[in-house]
Parts: sequence; C-alpha cells; structure tokens
Amino acid sequence: MLSSLLLLLALSNAIEASGEESDGGLCDYKVALDPRPHSVSITEFGAVGDGKTLNTIAFQNAIFYLKSFADKGGAQLYVPPGRWLTGSFNLTSHLTLFLEKGAVVLGSQDPTHWDVVEPLPSYGRGIELPGRRYRSLINGYMLDDVVITGDNGTIDGQGSMWWNWFNNKTLNYSRPHLVEFVSSKSVVVSNLTFLNAPAYNIHPVYCSDVHIQNISISAPPESPFTVGVAPDSSDNVCIEDCTISTGYDSITLKSGWDEYGISYGMPTTNLHIRQVHLQSSAGSTIAFGSEMSGGISQVLIEGAHLYHSSSGVEFRTTRGRGGYITDISISGLEMEDVHLAFSATGQCETHPDDNFDPFALPAVNKIFIQNVTGKNISIAGEFTGIRESPFTSICLSNITLSITSELPASWSCSNVSGHSTSVSPEPCPELQVGVPCLNSSWSGRIFSQSSSIGRAEAL
Repeated sequence: MLSSLLLLLALSNAIEASGEESDGGLCDYKVALDPRPHSVSITEFGAVGDGKTLNTIAFQNAIFYLKSFADKGGAQLYVPPGRWLTGSFNLTSHLTLFLEKGAVVLGSQDPTHWDVVEPLPSYGRGIELPGRRYRSLINGYMLDDVVITGDNGTIDGQGSMWWNWFNNKTLNYSRPHLVEFVSSKSVVVSNLTFLNAPAYNIHPVYCSDVHIQNISISAPPESPFTVGVAPDSSDNVCIEDCTISTGYDSITLKSGWDEYGISYGMPTTNLHIRQVHLQSSAGSTIAFGSEMSGGISQVLIEGAHLYHSSSGVEFRTTRGRGGYITDISISGLEMEDVHLAFSATGQCETHPDDNFDPFALPAVNKIFIQNVTGKNISIAGEFTGIRESPFTSICLSNITLSITSELPASWSCSNVSGHSTSVSPEPCPELQVGVPCLNSSWSGRIFSQSSSIGRAEAL
C-alpha cells in the first residue's frame, strides 16, 4: 500500500504542476489533485473483498472515522484490489474514495441493503413510481470537496435484477443510481469504470462545481432506461474525456418535473462537455430534458463522437413543463450509424401527477449547432414544437450528413423556426426562413467569467 501511495503522490504532483488555467470553457480549469494528509484502507475496518461478504458497515464505519479529519486537510479511503460487496453508504466532506486497479465495488442484489428515501423536491415523487425511491449506492448530501477516483477501479451496480423488476413492473420504489450527489459542491469523479447501473450512473443534483473526467460507463443495450451522466439542477459542470455506452441516454440534462421543478426553480446552467464518445441503444447520446422545468441554459458541447445510436442530439419537453432550453452551443460532432441525427419535440407527455399546469409552456430557443459530419444516418432531423410556444432561433451551420434511408424527406418540421447555412441534405423550409444568426459570444464570456471548478483535494 505504501508503494501505491508514493506513486499516487507523484502522480498528483504532476497533475498539479500541469494544471494551469486557461481562458476557455469550464473544462479548461484544471483540477489539481493534492494529496490528502491521512489515508486508511477499507480492510482496516474489517472489509473482505471476496465478492460475497457484505461490507456496508465497514464502509460506513471507515467514513465515520475519516469524518474527524475534515478540518485537518481531509482524508482518503483506499480500496485495494478485490471484489467489495456493499449496500448503499454515504460519503463525507473533504474525502477521497480511491479504488485501486483491480478493485471492484459491487452493489448488493438484496434490495433491503439499499436504503429508501424521500423523493427529490424538484420531482415530487420517484421518477418511475409515485412515492419514495431507493437511495443510490454511493451518496453525498450537502458535501464540499469530495473526490471519487482511482487507478481505473470499477463500480458495478449488478443491475440485472433491477432491470427485470422494472420490466416486470414489480418494483416497490423507483430504482437507485450508482453515484448521487445532492446539494454538494467541488465534486470530482475521475479515472473509474462504471458498469451495470440499476438506473443512472452519475447523478449530480442541486450541485455546483462538478468535474467528471476520464471515466468509462457501460450497460447492456437491453438494460431499460439506463443513463450515463445526468446533471440535474446543477451549475458549473465539466464532462470530458469519457466513453459512455448505455441502454438509454448517454448524457442527459435535467432540472425538475412540471409543477415541482417550477416551484423549486433551480436551473441547470454553465455546462461544458467535450471529447466524449457516446453510444445510446434506445435513447439519445445527448439529451436535454424532458424534465427541464427549472430551465437549462448556457451549455457548450464540443468534440463529441456519437455512434451506433438511436438518436444523436435531442431536445425534449411538453405542455405543463414550463422552464426553458436556451443558449445551447454544439459544435464539432462526428456521427456514425445514428438513426436520427437531431430531434426537438414538445410531445413528451409524461407528468408526475394530475396537478400540473397545462398552460405552463416551455420556451426552446437559441440553439446553435455547427460543424457536424455524419455517415450512415437514417433521418437528418425531426423538429416538432408546440403550437402555443414554437421553438425559435434554431441555427444550423456547416452540417453534412450522409443519409442511407429512402424516405422522401430527410427533415420534418412543425411549429419551429430558424436559419441554416451550408447544411446537407437541405433542411425543411421552417429552418431556412429565420434571420441569419451569429453564434452568440455568451459561451466564451460566461465560461471564462464563471467560478472555476476549484482545487479539489485528493489522496
């Protein structure tokens, strides 16, 4: 263990030395991983890495002990190689959870090992069932300065039983996620592999300053509604250098559901996504909504490879959502074998209950998409806005898609308007009649002036 710690100290110092800030997007504010002054191994608390022994109490006791070092520079919980079975547990502030190469944290397949908690206030109920929900495997609530990292260790949710219960409609509560941070700040998740999440893999909600870097996420194509990363009512989020392959959405941005999201009023804003490889079997590689009642704005996406997917980029909303999706800049996409390249719909008719306001109309505008290439694309775009609240200022530029289907039209549009330049195949007339739009300067201005991700301490 000592040799591993010395190696990690050297690595962290190298990262810190190269972590100079730049004037670009949020992801250009490099996170310096400083060593924690205290470290313990999970084995010191009686954990057994045989894949059979339940280690929930060991994780809970270790984190309770390390909490005492919060005002002394923080601490690290080291997980050595092995298969560490556990139920849900909570992290603490100023903590690093480090998974060594060969370490696998396994989610228990006994639902009684997963706590049941109240629904998020911006949703009013569980996503899948009314009422409460299962707590995620690894949780952080109102924390500051937390890191989950490693030398490509693995967090495996063993989600097949949850998928079966979902498909058979025998769930008692809405499914859990692998990692969830609630109302936390200065969060880093890096250098790990995530497998077989029951539902979402990483869910930061009501969070600020979140950096998700160099992770791999995988779930089988048949896994129902499994999601990679879901920033939710959060701000200052960077997602970069990640490879994500899921049953549903790879990356989805959310901000609350109907009247609950409107009342909570916390948007998702100031996001930077770059250099990601995304594959979605049944959903979209990059999705906005459909739960977006708190609003989504100021999102910069650049340099993404989208492949073997049902949908590329999708904007989802409906009557009753309220909120907005605005100031979205997307560039440098490479698509390959994607059925539907672009989609915007106002017909996602799902609601938490019957108390939503049907006159709460969402606004979708200022969407800039440019510098995109695609091959083996079936449908270029489907844009279906809301008659009482059309989608406006949809700006397309320098897009070339190779269409394989024999449909008479590659684009379809209604209740939408915008402008296009150098787009092939030629989009529908509704996307050619608007005033030519210049990509606004908000992306560079907002991101360079926003607070940096911060210096998250690790080790």
